[in-house]
Amino acid sequence: MGLASISSVVPLSSLILSRTLSSSKNRLSFLRFNLRFRAMASHIVGYPRMGPKRELKFALESFWDGKSSAEDLQKVATELRASIWKQMADAGIKYIPSNTFSYYDQVLDTTAMLGAVPERYGWNGGEIGFDAYFSMARGNASVPAMEMTKWFDTNYHFIVPELGPNVKFSYASHKAVNEFKEAKSLGIETVPVIVGPVSYLLLSKPAKGVEKSFSLLSLIDKILPIYKEVVSELKEAGATWIQFDEPTLVLDLDSHHLQAFTHAYSELESTVSGLNVLIETYFADVPAEAYKTLTSLKGVTGFGFDLVRGTKTLDLIHSGFPSGKQLFAGVVDGRNIWANDLAASLNTLKSLEDKVGKGNLVVSTSCSLLHTAVDLANETKLDKEIKSWLAFAAQKVHEVNALAKALSGQRDEAFFFSNAAAHSSRKFSPRVTNENVQKAAASLKGSDHRRATDVSARLDAQQKKLGLPVLPTTTIGSFPQTMDLRRVRREFKAKKISEDDYVKAIKEEINKVVVLQEELDIDVLVHGEPERNDMVEYFGEQLSGFAFTVNGWVQSYGSRCVKPPIIYGDVSRPKAMTVFWSSMAQSMTKRPMKGMLTGPVTILNWSFVRNDQPRFETCYQIALAIKDEVEDLERAGITVIQIDEAALREGLPLRKSEQAFYLEWAVHSFRITNCSVQDTTQIHTHMCYSNFNDIIHSIIDMDADVITIENSRSDEKLLSVFREGVKYGAGIGPGVYDIHSPRIPSTEEIADRINKMLAVLETNILWVNPDCGLKTRKYTEVKPALSNMVAAAKLLRTQLARAK
Repeated sequence: MGLASISSVVPLSSLILSRTLSSSKNRLSFLRFNLRFRAMASHIVGYPRMGPKRELKFALESFWDGKSSAEDLQKVATELRASIWKQMADAGIKYIPSNTFSYYDQVLDTTAMLGAVPERYGWNGGEIGFDAYFSMARGNASVPAMEMTKWFDTNYHFIVPELGPNVKFSYASHKAVNEFKEAKSLGIETVPVIVGPVSYLLLSKPAKGVEKSFSLLSLIDKILPIYKEVVSELKEAGATWIQFDEPTLVLDLDSHHLQAFTHAYSELESTVSGLNVLIETYFADVPAEAYKTLTSLKGVTGFGFDLVRGTKTLDLIHSGFPSGKQLFAGVVDGRNIWANDLAASLNTLKSLEDKVGKGNLVVSTSCSLLHTAVDLANETKLDKEIKSWLAFAAQKVHEVNALAKALSGQRDEAFFFSNAAAHSSRKFSPRVTNENVQKAAASLKGSDHRRATDVSARLDAQQKKLGLPVLPTTTIGSFPQTMDLRRVRREFKAKKISEDDYVKAIKEEINKVVVLQEELDIDVLVHGEPERNDMVEYFGEQLSGFAFTVNGWVQSYGSRCVKPPIIYGDVSRPKAMTVFWSSMAQSMTKRPMKGMLTGPVTILNWSFVRNDQPRFETCYQIALAIKDEVEDLERAGITVIQIDEAALREGLPLRKSEQAFYLEWAVHSFRITNCSVQDTTQIHTHMCYSNFNDIIHSIIDMDADVITIENSRSDEKLLSVFREGVKYGAGIGPGVYDIHSPRIPSTEEIADRINKMLAVLETNILWVNPDCGLKTRKYTEVKPALSNMVAAAKLLRTQLARAK
């Protein structure tokens, strides 16, 4: 079935309200109502699509597993969309977004809209259906998935378009139009949201076989005709507004890039005539030159700005804003879960209204609410005081509306009073501050916390102790989490089984994973992490200063959701967190067993972080807690300790001028965790989906003994940095296969990847490992894939020995 039919519903009778205002009194009251409604202009950039209880996740996975039909999946999606639109309409939101729902990713939806399907998926034209769509997202039995990478500096991942001069674009998904019609049939007027043409191209990459120097922006005139078709259909369907998301405007763009925006919207001007056009930006300040370009675009009615992470944009607005245009002021944070300071936001809005004029200001979110949890109402177990400090997506919708009403003179005094009381409670709560932690963090100043010996000497000492072969094999940490395993954890948490029964069950699972790895002949083992629900939540549950939700899920990619902890106060470690399980696992084997920890920067970046102190101060506190754990693991006889920093690059500021400071404290935080261990203790770290080439020197500065890093799904982009002459002296394991796809790579394919690595890396530093942890895969996929990986490593060892 096509994505057109995916987004369609059984036609519902439209509710058309037609009133004849016969008397002048009725006309006057209607005008008064209409003016008041317009003055209460409110807007939501986008909304979470998974559902309050992850309904879409379960529907997707059931469909992928062949347990339910396409119609079943569409039914769940239709119900979710209707519920979201109705919720915003009931809350009084004027500009309600549509087409922000997605079965996988909004950038992939745009690729489908443009018919930009790579040839390997065998799509032959027509409306793109589930088969082609999900093959691009997840791969299939014969071809790999498209690359996935971080969406700016968030934990959301998008599917990277693969483009080149020979791509034949065509209007191949009518999803945007169908979802607008779907909402309209429910009596709800929406603002269709589409990834803007320039940002789409700037977020793309040259397809395999296309010169890396190929100008993606040269395709702008090839995709604009499709954008014109979409806009024309939306106008015909009755749309009065359209939102183009152009988030790349917050990046450091050169004049050539900025000119593309001017050109694109000039080309679209005649097509959008009669429509109100909103250009939405988010995640950072808009640079001065980009602001000038943006506010000069033709055919545009309104401009949306992130005024939470982009506070400098306020100065640009106050310095000059185009007369008669509308400002969509993103004052409600779409990326965190703290209640808005309504009084402060209202003051900001009033000053902006003085600048842009009454009737030209729209209250909005800073970005899509996709990046926050769905509904605080579902958190029945959360501490009441902490709960009063929070606002999830559903609550943020009400905050936007409350600010819009207050701006129009209809301030809800009770709502504002309750908000002020919550902020006061948080500011003065004794549970937020721990003086001992603050002193320990303050004492870190004056040292760079480096290990005493350089990495080459440490590697020699470690090799003498560990005795590993050339091209040692390992995995990243987690093994498949079966339904039985999840049930055991759930029952233990609900106190339905005893601690002894729980420990016995987890011990059996660890033993199964250890035996499997020994049978596969893997060199450095992991215990599989069966006791862990999530690599961040597991640690947060054992650290002070953290709170946890039951349903605070946030989409990471596809059906994968994470439940970020909430860091509300100073962080410390009351007791050891992993030593018991790591020691148990090590006792089951003579091979090295990795102690598995999540690093401070990743815990920070994958949590909802307190906003009442600088992020680096919180990170240093977490680093000290992890340092305690590293030292306890070493004392317990664990000789290889992995401190994952999967999200280190994710926190990199979008603007180059701010990046050096972030990298300085982020890398320093990692070094704090392991600065005191012996030379013979091997420290590993792991990083996943990101573009690492521009921060490779910071990665080297982390001074880890071994780094395992995502490589295979991104066409081995990582290796290009070594081809360009960067020398890396520590151990390194670029991933040899993509674990986010169910596809099983052959021994020959993996061997070919290792050979590419050996062309740019020294044999004595190269490790062989998957891209990432195996938690989301099935054992039927993991066993043959790892078997082929080990076979490939052995094949290369034999070839290297012969070459000598």
